[in-house]
Amino acid sequence: MQNFMPWHGLAGGVLIGLSAAFYLVVAGRVSGISGILDDALTPATKRFGESLAYVVGLPLGALVVAELAPGLVPKVELGAGPGLIAAAGLLVGFGARLGGGCTSGHGVCGLPRLSMRSIVATLTFMAVAALTVVLVRHAI
Repeated sequence: MQNFMPWHGLAGGVLIGLSAAFYLVVAGRVSGISGILDDALTPATKRFGESLAYVVGLPLGALVVAELAPGLVPKVELGAGPGLIAAAGLLVGFGARLGGGCTSGHGVCGLPRLSMRSIVATLTFMAVAALTVVLVRHAI
């Protein structure tokens, strides 16, 4: 944590919160990425186009920022190989399906709405994340 800059996290959190609130007001829908991705992968849904645009726009927005303001984008170094990363992604997807949503749906959108389901889900995935870090860093 040599380059820890709390204002970056604060700015990112404010932007995520504002964008989630904006999406709720404009689209009338919670900005839960796993649900939006599910709609984007199901052409028969009525929100297919909107969801596909949302999913495509996420990485495109990051690429635009990286191109226009490269100093704002941190260098990411993954300490694992592609197999472990793919397995982790599959486990996260499974957990999101099992929990009826993901961190953005429950944590960012559900907690401010005081959804009991989201409070329980967020406490569960944060506890599992903390336990995973302890196990990986100290036990394995």
